[in-house]
Amino acid sequence: MENETLEQLRYPIGKFETPETITSADLEKWITDLETLPQRLSDLVAPLSEQQLETPYRPGGWTVRQLVHHISDSHHNSYIRFKWALTEDTPTIKAYNEKAWAELFDTRTAPILMSLYHLSAIHAKLVYLLKGLSEEDLQRSFIHPDGNQKTNLKENIGRYAWHGNHHYSHILNLVERKGW
Repeated sequence: MENETLEQLRYPIGKFETPETITSADLEKWITDLETLPQRLSDLVAPLSEQQLETPYRPGGWTVRQLVHHISDSHHNSYIRFKWALTEDTPTIKAYNEKAWAELFDTRTAPILMSLYHLSAIHAKLVYLLKGLSEEDLQRSFIHPDGNQKTNLKENIGRYAWHGNHHYSHILNLVERKGW
């Protein structure tokens, strides 16, 4: 497979880029994306067979099952990061090895319904939290230990809206390519 095609499969909506200025319209769209992701994802994957769930979205990529569990795991971690940033002074967050988590037996074998329910619950809590944040709250930040990168909560909202859409697009593109 050509490198350009493989790159398109890896990043179907492009890589996340933080806008120079994050507007209230950006935040509203991102929060709406987060609010609708659990249902959109559920609608997309619910009709898939067990065999289809075991299909990688690209050569060398995770299976649909692994993607669903990864989104749930990742967004759970993100919710905790928001809470840390809101309750501590620029905390250094705990990173996790997402590739190793994706290879754990539960991520490879568990029914996707578990993560779909979890994602629905965690997003309900996250969206409720995000809609109540003040401008001052949105300026709070955390430090990611990989590269000591400081991220404010405004940017993190966009990053996780992108993250959900990114993996949703992986699955949608696979479904369309396969004609499922």
